[in-house]
Amino acid sequence: MFNIFNSLLGRHPEKMKADVEIYTWQTCPFCIRAKLLLWWKGVDFTEYKIDGDETAREKMAQRSQGRRTVPQIFINNKHIGGCDDLYSLDQHNKLDPLLTQEN
Repeated sequence: MFNIFNSLLGRHPEKMKADVEIYTWQTCPFCIRAKLLLWWKGVDFTEYKIDGDETAREKMAQRSQGRRTVPQIFINNKHIGGCDDLYSLDQHNKLDPLLTQEN
């Protein structure tokens, strides 16, 4: 049934092969917005909920060149930034090519 909707909406989750990781806080609106875009595209992603976990936040900051805001998003272990960066990639038709590359 979902395959019918996917084809009608131009979604191709079977092509999304990248390893996507996202560091989030549970109630962060930017995190929710980023996850919605990934969900809409049919991407399976690993979410690290770091609410109140300073050790996890420090690990995120190390991976993201010192950024401590959430979300921080990685595609195939490459840091792409936060929610606005994710949407900018999508707007410029650069997100799907990243998401279809295998790690």
